[in-house]
Amino acid sequence: MTDREAKMFNSILVPIDLADTDLAKPAIATAATLSQTWSGTVRLLNVLPMTPVMLAEYVPADFDSQQRQTSEEALVIVARESGIDASRVSSVVRQGGIYHEILEEAAAIKADLIVMTSHRPAMRTYFLGSNAGHVVRYAKCSVLVVRH
Repeated sequence: MTDREAKMFNSILVPIDLADTDLAKPAIATAATLSQTWSGTVRLLNVLPMTPVMLAEYVPADFDSQQRQTSEEALVIVARESGIDASRVSSVVRQGGIYHEILEEAAAIKADLIVMTSHRPAMRTYFLGSNAGHVVRYAKCSVLVVRH
């Protein structure tokens, strides 16, 4: 076995929608198993949407920072409940377009694998594309889509 094969999945990124953590459970479980098998690390990622400019005057000035703090706290809980050893799991919150931020985080941590859950495709996603579809198309690393 070469050194590259020995560290095949050294860094695994798992994007999570905190509004639907049940959907993410299969991806987290898969990443947990792979990280244990390959002695790798897992980065949990939540992407917050940008607050539309037209709504900015209707939300508190610290709305974005409150959202970020709430998401960071929720990710810590997800990480703790994931079964992944605390020394091998981390989490981060980014803000922007979902698939763009997933790809940016994957590049930033030099991810070897992105594990994400996707709903079974509906007719509309065949035409519009989904975040998972964009990630699969444009990621520079392997992507494992776990069907829910």
